[in-house]
Amino acid sequence: MEKPAPLPHLALQCSLPAALEAMGERWSFLILRAAFNGLQHFQEMQASLGIARNILANRLARLVAAGILERQACPGDRRKVEYRLTDKGAALLPTMIALRQWGERWETGCPSNPVLVDTRDGAPVRPIRVYAHDGRPLEWEDLCFRDRAELAGAVGAK
Repeated sequence: MEKPAPLPHLALQCSLPAALEAMGERWSFLILRAAFNGLQHFQEMQASLGIARNILANRLARLVAAGILERQACPGDRRKVEYRLTDKGAALLPTMIALRQWGERWETGCPSNPVLVDTRDGAPVRPIRVYAHDGRPLEWEDLCFRDRAELAGAVGAK
């Protein structure tokens, strides 16, 4: 089956620009990585990332405003603050893993250390893939964009 012609009007409805606006840039991804690695305090993140205080404060505020992190008073000392992933932030995990795997393959050419493993059996996670509704792995050539109105009644339409 031949791919349909591009639908330029769909770019206006694409959520990628909104996602990029929420995440910002490099430091936001590194802060998110730190949060996934269990860092919750400003000082921990600053020491781990080697980021300037003003930049870290700005990026944390943006991630909180976007609903990716939440700011909470520490239970033991209400003067201190913790930054925790929200459900929205935790949902970025596949994106973060995919970017890491892409970097290993195309930028550094070597596996990252430490290795990301499944806590149940200690085996490394599989590469992130895009799958069809029936479980088939898909490549770029297998995909095309369609107007949502055309999908009425189609499998997996939302």
